[in-house]
Amino acid sequence: MPTVDDILKHIGEFNFFQKQTFFLLCLISIAFTPIYVGIVFLGFTPDHRCRSPGVAELSRRCGWSLAEELNYTVPGPGPEGQCLRYEVDWNQSALGCLDPLAGLAANGSPLPLGPCDQGWVYDTPGSSIVTEFNLVCANSWMLDLFQSVVNVGFFIGSLSIGYIADRFGRKPCLLITILINASSGVLMAIAPNYTSMLIFRLIQGLVSKAGWLIGYILITEFVGLNYRRTVAIFYQVAFTVGLLVLAGVAYALPHWRWLQFTVTLPNFCFLLYYWCVPESPRWLISQNKNAKAMKIIKHIAKKNGKPLPESLQSLRPDEEAGEKLNPSFLDLVRTPQIRKHTLILMYNWFTSSVLYQGLIMHMGLAGSNIYLDFFYSALVEFPAAFTIILTIDRVGRRYPWATSNMVAGAACLASAFIPEDLYWLRVTAACLGRMGITVAYEMICLVNAELYPTFISRGRPDCWRTRGVAPRNQREDFA
Repeated sequence: MPTVDDILKHIGEFNFFQKQTFFLLCLISIAFTPIYVGIVFLGFTPDHRCRSPGVAELSRRCGWSLAEELNYTVPGPGPEGQCLRYEVDWNQSALGCLDPLAGLAANGSPLPLGPCDQGWVYDTPGSSIVTEFNLVCANSWMLDLFQSVVNVGFFIGSLSIGYIADRFGRKPCLLITILINASSGVLMAIAPNYTSMLIFRLIQGLVSKAGWLIGYILITEFVGLNYRRTVAIFYQVAFTVGLLVLAGVAYALPHWRWLQFTVTLPNFCFLLYYWCVPESPRWLISQNKNAKAMKIIKHIAKKNGKPLPESLQSLRPDEEAGEKLNPSFLDLVRTPQIRKHTLILMYNWFTSSVLYQGLIMHMGLAGSNIYLDFFYSALVEFPAAFTIILTIDRVGRRYPWATSNMVAGAACLASAFIPEDLYWLRVTAACLGRMGITVAYEMICLVNAELYPTFISRGRPDCWRTRGVAPRNQREDFA
C-alpha cells in the first residue's frame, strides 16, 4: 500500500494547495511575534524621575527648560535620580528660580532624600505597562515577572501540545489555541490591574507557542518529503517578517493598550481556517481514519489539478513496519547515542534561546531609537535564513551549526570589550552575533527531527515535535 508521501509525488508535493496552506499558516507565525517579543514595546521603560508636587508650577513660574528643571530638582543621574527625591516642599514661596535649593541645607550638609511616594514622571509621549503600573525602582521585578510568566506558558504549552495534538488532532488544537490566544490577548488589553494582566499573559503563553507549533506541524505534514525542510525554514522566516511588522505597528501606536489590542485582533480571523485548512491526512491515517484521509487527499489532488490514480487510493501509515508507536520521555535517554544527542541538544536549546531572546530585545544599532533598533536588528535575520538554505545540503548540518554558535558567542563576547567610540565595530559585532544565533536557533529545529528515530521525533515536544524534515539517511551528517 502507498504512503502519503508516495501519493504526494503524483498529486503534487508543493503545488497550489500546499502553497495556499503554507501562506495561511505563515500568518500564524507572523502573529506570534508580538507575544514572543512584544515586551520590547509593551514594557518599554522610558527615562523617569520622582513626581514632586510643586515642581511643575515652579518650573513654569521660573521659565526653566527641562534640563534646568532636572538639574535643580532631581538628586542626580542614574538610579538615585530615578528612584529618590529631595524631601523639600516645592510649594513654598521662598524658593527662588536660581539654584532654589541653596540655603535649605544647614551647614552645607546634603538634603535628605526620600522614596517616590507620589509616583513618577515619565519622559515619553506614549505609555507602556511600566508607566501605567509604575514598574520601576522597587517594582522593577514585576516587569521581569511579566515576561517570565509568558515563558513559563511557552514551556508548559510546548511540552503538552504534541501529545494533545496526537490525541485529538491537529486542526481542533489549532483552532482552540487560536480562540484562547485571541480572547486572552483582548482581555489583557483591557485588564484593569497588574494581576489580571499577568494572568491573561500567562494564558497567552500557554496557547500561543502551542498554536505556532501546530502550524509548523501541519505545513510539514501537508508537503512532500523534498519540501519539508524548505517550508520549515520559511515558516520561521515568517516570524522575522512579524518582527518588521511589529516595529511599524508599535511606532504608529505608542500606547500599549492600543498596541496590544491591534496585534491581537487578527487572531480572530484565523478562526476562518476551520473552512480553509483541513485536518492532517497523516494524523487521520495514524488514527485508522483512512476514509477521511482519502477524502482530504482527493481534495488536495483537485486543488492541485492532478488526477489521483486508482492504484493509490488505499493507504498505510508512514511509520515503518514494526516500528514502536508509543514513545515516552525515557526513549530520549535509553541508549548511549540518543542520550548524547539529547544532552547536547538540550544544552544548545538553552544557550540558543537565552542568547537569541537577549539579542532580540536590544542590539543598539540605532542609538536611542527603539523602533529603528528593533527594525534593523530584524533585517539581519534574513541573511541567516538564506545561509541555512544555501549550506544545509551542500555542507551538511554539523559545520554550519557549529560555526554559527561559535560566531555568535565570539561576537557577543567581543562586543563587551569594544570601546564605545568604535561604533561601527560594535554594530558589526552585534550583527554577526544576531546572524549567528539566528542560524543556530533555526538550525536546531531541523536537527532535532533528523537525529532521532521516527517514533521518538513524532512524540517530542517543541520544534522537534512531529517533523519528519529529512529522510533517515540524512542523519549521517551527524554521525
